[in-house]
Amino acid sequence: MNGLVGVLLVGVGGGVGAAARFWVADTVMARRASGLPWGTWTVNVAGSFVVGLATGWLLFGGAFEHWRLLLATGLCGGFTTFSTASVETAALLRSGRVRRAVLYALSTLAVTVFAVGAGVASVATLTR
Repeated sequence: MNGLVGVLLVGVGGGVGAAARFWVADTVMARRASGLPWGTWTVNVAGSFVVGLATGWLLFGGAFEHWRLLLATGLCGGFTTFSTASVETAALLRSGRVRRAVLYALSTLAVTVFAVGAGVASVATLTR
């Protein structure tokens, strides 16, 4: 599903995802003041789980391609922000907080990959 419809689905999903990311990350950071950027970490983990759910739905639930474009590419593409996670890791390193930077970077990678797998596995289990 390429063309104008695909672009519109990705655009709408991306806009909603970006607005949701701003709100969720801001809310988490307001409630959890610490040395790690938990807002970005939270949106990346949650978004990765939703990507896993969408992927599982496509693989096992018979969803259509337009749902992948809207949910996985658009919504989760706008919601997650690995570029911000990279900048935040670099900022932790620049400020001399090397352990926190390594913890943040490795936990982001490990937990988001696990979250995608958990999303796919959840759909696979529910559709069998």
